[in-house]
Amino acid sequence: MTSVDQTPLADYTTRHRLDGRGFVVAGAGQGIGRQTAAALVQAGARVICCDIRADLAHEVAAEVDGIPWVGDATSRDDVQRLVEEGTAALGRIDGLVDIIGMAHYGDAVTVDDERLGWQFDIVLRHAILLTQHVGRVMAASGGGTMVFICSTSGLTATPQTAAYGAAKAGLISWIKTVADELGPAGVRVNGVAPGMVWTPRVSGLIGERGRALVDERTPLRRMAEPDDIASAVLFLSTDLSSFVTGQTLVVDGGITNSFPYPMAALAELAGIVEAKS
Repeated sequence: MTSVDQTPLADYTTRHRLDGRGFVVAGAGQGIGRQTAAALVQAGARVICCDIRADLAHEVAAEVDGIPWVGDATSRDDVQRLVEEGTAALGRIDGLVDIIGMAHYGDAVTVDDERLGWQFDIVLRHAILLTQHVGRVMAASGGGTMVFICSTSGLTATPQTAAYGAAKAGLISWIKTVADELGPAGVRVNGVAPGMVWTPRVSGLIGERGRALVDERTPLRRMAEPDDIASAVLFLSTDLSSFVTGQTLVVDGGITNSFPYPMAALAELAGIVEAKS
């Protein structure tokens, strides 16, 4: 205490701990999900590692000392089973992290009904199902945290992934509303919006040449790694963020802050600056 401030100093070293808390990580099999499961376990949580692929769920669970679970999060029956089996294994569910989501590439005006339905299922509908079933048990047991992986695609134009961007924008809106509804029950709901992340799926898609292009356009001059996103998820899952809800934290190396026009080149053409030799 000081002469003008009588409040006690907070114990910040314990606010980042999750000792004894039970978490469900949906989409834990690789990339961001794998790193998130590891981050939560290292902070003291007990973690159920969920994936639609049994081999990945079991591999990651063995690697991080978690509990494997296999199922389809786009199925209401499977989500209900996850909550029931998760509650039985953990005692109670204190946290949910939802990593699930993929993008379909193509012109906006050519996306057919099958692809459109799949896109909204894999990005938004499953998140709604998880929120409904997990949210009810969290509210009944005294609260908890939910963190959803959103995307900068929900914040900007996304040529070639229009349906994905629209679904992610819907997810960001969903987070705001359910945070408002579940807040009185002690449930915090937030999102993390990455730009492109060097996951196994993305690396296989764009390769090193694509990575170099993203690095060049990003103010921090590198693409995100999965652990960059997991670190933000960990913050939103701990008591360090105990007064944060309804927010989507952008973790993109500053790329969405960049002015879209090539101003240096335009200034040079206009004679405002001299050409570089």
